[in-house]
Amino acid sequence: MAPYLETVKSFADVEITDAGVNTTQFLEAAEGLVGLFDILGSAAFSVVQNDIKGNITKVRTRYDANPALSGTLEKLVENEKGEKKRTATEGLMWLLRGLSFTCKALQNAQTNKTEELSAAFTKSYEGTLKKFHNFVVKGIFSVAMKACPYRADFYAKLAADPAGGPAASDEKLNADLNKWLEALASIVARMESFYETGGYGKGL
Repeated sequence: MAPYLETVKSFADVEITDAGVNTTQFLEAAEGLVGLFDILGSAAFSVVQNDIKGNITKVRTRYDANPALSGTLEKLVENEKGEKKRTATEGLMWLLRGLSFTCKALQNAQTNKTEELSAAFTKSYEGTLKKFHNFVVKGIFSVAMKACPYRADFYAKLAADPAGGPAASDEKLNADLNKWLEALASIVARMESFYETGGYGKGL
């Protein structure tokens, strides 16, 4: 075994070509992000985790049904455009929102080394998901933010090798995490622009 970020697909390794973002590689990396919530260790985050998992499933179901027309996220959305029910397009839109929330929270934590995770996640929520949520969901997220583990505990778990091997150094962990987050932020920005320019989120 190895520290967590070394065991999952990095967003930095997701292939991006002129045709777009590789669908299967992106979904594999997104599944790796889901595991971060296990490290956060709070049951309050299950709502976020389950939402991301459910939206990964929607996109993967579309890919499995027609891989030839779904090789990139852009092609997948484009080819669902004329259908009455655009389940994968909506699923991907919400998946990107969930990934953006998590990405910005961890980038906040990386930028402000003395800030606790509850503050980092709260700031991210205010700028990402909050505007899309109703009163009830906002309340659920408020509880989740307060239930964040201590920063030191989270980073120690992220650096640890579950098999008992040596932990990653602070330098390596920070370098790997920053690379992972920068690549994720870039993919999210690219896809948000794609949705905006093509009007793919309208009516969903």
